[in-house]
Amino acid sequence: MKAPINMYTPISYSSNHTFFAEFLEVFFPEIHFHLDYSVIKPLSEEMFTDLIEGESKRADIVIETKLKGHDTLLIIYVEPQSYSQSGFHERMYHYFSLLYNKYRKPILPIAIFSYEENRNEHHEFTIAFPFFHVLTFRFLILELKK
Repeated sequence: MKAPINMYTPISYSSNHTFFAEFLEVFFPEIHFHLDYSVIKPLSEEMFTDLIEGESKRADIVIETKLKGHDTLLIIYVEPQSYSQSGFHERMYHYFSLLYNKYRKPILPIAIFSYEENRNEHHEFTIAFPFFHVLTFRFLILELKK
C-alpha cells in the first residue's frame, strides 16, 4: 500500500531544503544551536534497494553540514513518515547503515510522524541475545499529531 504524501509535513518530500535550518530551530533547537549553517550541502536523494522486499526506496532528506567550531562533517538524515508501518524502526536502522557505509561520516537520524493514528512509535532498534547485547540504534522522533 502506497501512502499519500502529507503536504503539511514540516519538510516536504521534495528536494527543496530551503527551510531546513528553520525546521531544526523550531522542532530541535538543541541540534540547531550546534550546527554551522554556512556549511550545508543537500546530498542527492538516496535510493536504496530493500533486500527483503526487493523494492527501491528513497531516503527523503539527506544533508551534510558541520558542527560549530569543529571540522567534523556530519550527515542529518530525515525520514518523513505519513502512515503507520510496523518495522519502521528497523528500516531507519537499515537506511542509516547504508548511508554510513557510503559516506563514512557521523549520521544524525530523525523520523517525522505525521499520520492521524495516535501511537507510541519505537525510536530504537535493538539486536540482542540473552547472553550478549549487540547494539541499540536510536533515532530522534517528531510526532506531529500528538
